[in-house]
Amino acid sequence: MVYRTKTYLAGEWDGDSDAIEQLHTWNENNYWSLSFTDAHSLTQARDSSLNCSIKASLATRLNASKTFVLIVGSNTKDARSGGCRYCASYNSLWEYCDRGRAVDHRSYITYECEKAVKDKLKIVVLYNAASVNKAKCPDAVKYAGTHVAMCYKEDGKYYWDYQAVKAALGA
Repeated sequence: MVYRTKTYLAGEWDGDSDAIEQLHTWNENNYWSLSFTDAHSLTQARDSSLNCSIKASLATRLNASKTFVLIVGSNTKDARSGGCRYCASYNSLWEYCDRGRAVDHRSYITYECEKAVKDKLKIVVLYNAASVNKAKCPDAVKYAGTHVAMCYKEDGKYYWDYQAVKAALGA
């Protein structure tokens, strides 16, 4: 039996790495009381792995998680990385995997969101913005869990909103 104790961080890593790094900063710094164990420390998949191998690795991490945190930015809903059609082993003429694996056209983000909902994980959606815009959120979690903006705007400047994130995570 796997104990679900981890926190799984998902997001469009290219566009929202600043928000993900900020969560890690709050988690690793003794000044802040945010505390979670990142599920990504369990197992790693190389970027050169097959998309289906990477999804299997993601499933292992999700299976050990009790909380699913999705960072939503400008490109999150439109991210396509992870679908079989982008894998070198996918035969688009016959629509099958040359390696005999099941074909899955979902992006990594869609896969993660759907699995989190199916597994009934606590879902926290953090927007890498000063407002919540559910139009940018993947459909699988658009109406699930808690949705919070990670930033606030004051005097024309944007600041990270630690208190809002902490409250959403229940830390």
